[in-house]
Amino acid sequence: MEKLVIGAVEACSLPELSIEDLKIRVDTGAKTSSLHVDNLRCITKNNKPWVKFDIHPEAYSVDQVVHCEAKLHDIRSIKSSNGSSEERYVIKTMFQLGSQSWPIEITLTDRSDMSYLMLLGREGMSDRVLVDPSQNFLQ
Repeated sequence: MEKLVIGAVEACSLPELSIEDLKIRVDTGAKTSSLHVDNLRCITKNNKPWVKFDIHPEAYSVDQVVHCEAKLHDIRSIKSSNGSSEERYVIKTMFQLGSQSWPIEITLTDRSDMSYLMLLGREGMSDRVLVDPSQNFLQ
């Protein structure tokens, strides 16, 4: 399979969550991918644990809100860049970048102090991409 060459910042889609053209930070130093969400809560659907949350896909426009639901995949202790650990809900969803798409695990958290709503970590990149950190929006 031909690997995608991606830059330090890209635009992706999360089609199962109805999110398109989401600007993401590509971070080879991060193991897991994370997504900024609001109003995160756990619910039960068909006797299985699910999560409901809101996403503001345009970082500078809180008026646009996408209400999402996803099956809870896991709960993990994640160490953030500042060294503190927190328990995070993990979902598994389709990730689309350029002409390719594949399933990835994403932790749900508060990234409101970050420039990008989503961070793509090494596990999400899998063996599908090569990163050119000097470029942006190659896909």
